[in-house]
Amino acid sequence: MKRTIITITLVFVASLLQAQTSFKKDSTLIKSIYNTALLNGKSYDWLDHLSNEIGGRLSGSFNANKAVKYTKAELDELGLDKVWLQPVMVPKWTRGQKEYAYIETGPGQTSIADICALGGSVPTPKLGIKAQLIEVTSLDELATLGREKIEGKIVFYNRPMQADLINTFEAYGGCVDQRYSGAMEAAKYGAVAVVVRSMNLRADDFPHTGSMTYGDTPVDQRIPACAISTNGANYLSSALKILPSLYFYFKQNCKTYDDVLSHNVIGEITGTEFPDKYMLVGGHLDSWDLGDGSHDDGAGVVQSMEVLRLFKEIGYKPKHSIRVVLFMNEENGLRGGKKYAEEAKLKNEKHIFALESDAGGFTPRGFSFDLDEANFKQVESWKPLFEPYLIHYFAKGGSGADIGPLKEEGIVLAGLRPDSQRYFDHHHAATDTFDAINKRELELGGAAMASLVYLFDTYGTKTELTSIKN
Repeated sequence: MKRTIITITLVFVASLLQAQTSFKKDSTLIKSIYNTALLNGKSYDWLDHLSNEIGGRLSGSFNANKAVKYTKAELDELGLDKVWLQPVMVPKWTRGQKEYAYIETGPGQTSIADICALGGSVPTPKLGIKAQLIEVTSLDELATLGREKIEGKIVFYNRPMQADLINTFEAYGGCVDQRYSGAMEAAKYGAVAVVVRSMNLRADDFPHTGSMTYGDTPVDQRIPACAISTNGANYLSSALKILPSLYFYFKQNCKTYDDVLSHNVIGEITGTEFPDKYMLVGGHLDSWDLGDGSHDDGAGVVQSMEVLRLFKEIGYKPKHSIRVVLFMNEENGLRGGKKYAEEAKLKNEKHIFALESDAGGFTPRGFSFDLDEANFKQVESWKPLFEPYLIHYFAKGGSGADIGPLKEEGIVLAGLRPDSQRYFDHHHAATDTFDAINKRELELGGAAMASLVYLFDTYGTKTELTSIKN
């Protein structure tokens, strides 16, 4: 009996010592990652060029092609084992000449409204559209009003983001359906156009664009769709209460072309032990055209590139093959993410982990994960390693749109979660520019991502470890 107790005690002590040794090793490596990112980071300079020398990178545009060439050249400079372009066909839509709109409260009595076309919208007639409005707060309200009250009018969707939700992405998700499906639904009731309140918690004069769909609506029945700034939406709603018969005029000149060839940009460090098992880190290279796409998603692009650069800089040789993937066409089609997953499946590539950064370059708070309970317990055990860097948020939830198509049993998907309170001030608007980026916050995000990738590379996923034992 004594011998058994002594054996158990020795095993426990050995296990404790091993855990302490591992913690010290991991904390030292993570400290090295953070020191390198903050003292010798590259992400801010990369983003400066991407934003200020190239600018907005709408899919299919000249700037998007420039961004592909630039990021590939920079990855080549890092001395990775492989760098290549993955062809993908993407939609091409252009905004054309700047949009114009006004609110008419009487003959000769007009006030300018700040609007922008929604991405993928059809244009107005050459002379624009002028009609009375019907204000609604949901898609369901359209059915209640019916064709009799909607036909021949412009539908004004005015449901704001819910300000009492701390998670601003939840607030965004609660009202984005009016932007995405609003024109398709309004056309069913004979509306001639739609105006959508911008997805923005701040009261300002900047309209926010974003993707929309017409579904299977015939081309000749599609109606133009624009977004109006939050200040403009508030003014328009107030004016309608006083004068329900007022008119709204707008003109936009957008155009949709045939799909064009573009590319995902991919770089790889080949694993020393498991070269045929892949871990991915990425963001989307395309952006909307109103700003320069610094937060959405230039920040995610350069942070993902920085992960591989940091590993090279500190001399870390990963066990698994680690790829950075800069996806094309997340904003209005997700073609890049779908193409990458499609080719990975065709080549029978085994992905065990993927991490995406597409929530802005603000101060990192933690990560959200799409994974099973066994893997989540492992993730939670790493929290003490992140606490010195004020990374405390570890939760089950979404990961990222571009890595979503990779989802299958056993893979761990994750998303970097920065502080989101200011994100929708800039999201899809002319305010998404480099001057809204804080260098230190951006670098902290890249370091947090590299630290998580290091831990998954070192300890693997629970599913992977089970398959190795079997």
